[in-house]
Amino acid sequence: MNQYDVAIIGSGPGGYVAAIRCAQLGMKTAIIEKYATLGGTCLNVGCIPSKALLDSSHHYEDAVKHFEEHGIDIPGEIKVNLEQMIARKQGVVDQTTKGIEFLMDKNKIDVYHGIGSFKDATHINIAKENGEETIEAKNTIIATGSKPSSLPFIKIDKERVITSTEALKLKEIPKHLIVIGGGVIGLELGQVYKRLGADVTVVEFMDRIIPGMDGALSKELTKVMKKQKVKFNLSHKVKSVERKGDEVIVKADDKKGEEVTIKGDYCLVSVGRKPYTDGLKAEAAGVKLDDRGRVEVNEHLQTNVSNIYAIGDVVKGAMLAHKAEEEGTMVAELLAGQKPHIDYNLIPGVVYTWPEVAAVGKTEEQLKEEGVEYKSGQFPMRALGRSRASMDLDGFVKILADKNTDEVLGIHMIGARCADLIAEGVTAMEFRASAEDISRMSHAHPTFAEAVKEAALAATDDRALHV
Repeated sequence: MNQYDVAIIGSGPGGYVAAIRCAQLGMKTAIIEKYATLGGTCLNVGCIPSKALLDSSHHYEDAVKHFEEHGIDIPGEIKVNLEQMIARKQGVVDQTTKGIEFLMDKNKIDVYHGIGSFKDATHINIAKENGEETIEAKNTIIATGSKPSSLPFIKIDKERVITSTEALKLKEIPKHLIVIGGGVIGLELGQVYKRLGADVTVVEFMDRIIPGMDGALSKELTKVMKKQKVKFNLSHKVKSVERKGDEVIVKADDKKGEEVTIKGDYCLVSVGRKPYTDGLKAEAAGVKLDDRGRVEVNEHLQTNVSNIYAIGDVVKGAMLAHKAEEEGTMVAELLAGQKPHIDYNLIPGVVYTWPEVAAVGKTEEQLKEEGVEYKSGQFPMRALGRSRASMDLDGFVKILADKNTDEVLGIHMIGARCADLIAEGVTAMEFRASAEDISRMSHAHPTFAEAVKEAALAATDDRALHV
């Protein structure tokens, strides 16, 4: 029987990063993955493939709508080759997952393909296609991730009523895609198919899209996506989804309680994700799950069984790949006797629509609820020379700072390249910068990042220079 210092169940961003860090710190490490490829949801059917399709569809939209204005004439009709677009996406996925295999090999991590389940607190059974193997691990990290949620009355047939997994490999562009859920995944994939020519209707139970983010971001993204001809049915409670041949009929009650019927040829069910522990046999090791199916952990991500830890989507907190990575690193370093920490308030959130949406820290709603005295500074992207040059005029940067100390409490942005820009906000807040600190930093001109400096100036003394 092979023996290890640490075994990791699940090879998503949390699991594989934990494995690498454990190996770097001198531990004999094994990783167990039930699928043929490493990388988990994120690399195979999540972050990476969705970004590939978002980029491809963005190029197509630019070619159709903006190239002429840029002085680029393309003879003949511009057409979508969906098969090639999906093939390119798969190529990106294959390249990325092979990169993880290389990293496992480079760091001398043993990889087991099969379903990992606890025999007891120190032994893990691995069910493979050709039988079962058992390994012994001094410590185990559960990194089994999450899977798409649904609603109890919806039958996902994976053909017309689909999840994000199927939406990444459709054989045709929908005529009318109904998206149930106005969160990150639904909006991103909705925008992909809208750009390619589908009608898109978003049905959301809450009174706004991206409900967990600052209200100003939600309002601006709604405005921009409406301009892009996406339809929104907000404050709508879906009560039935029925397929009749190639047609999907969604019935929902609006806020007045009146029934609304929406018909389309595809329905993407995007109502969040739930922790995945099927087949783990956590009870065999004595590991407790909470009432939502998550693995219970303390502030060190340790379960009630002292040598077993859990990270990522399978524990409480935001279901984000980069959060899982930080947790994987933290557990590895704790096992090595170090004293790492994570500030969960400074884990950024991003929506990869165009314009991109990104945020870190407290929202305005949270500060009001907590009774914190704050000031706000905002700067529009359209006031930037860089935005005019690239024709990316939508959006703004908003900085929230403590009214008395000027410490930055939250940064919220929507616009071009905000997914990258938010790192400046995370850095500033990690070092407890004031709005004035940011305003006094030199930002290259012309860049989108100048909006951050200007928003900081607006928050400091209401003295933004370019509005």
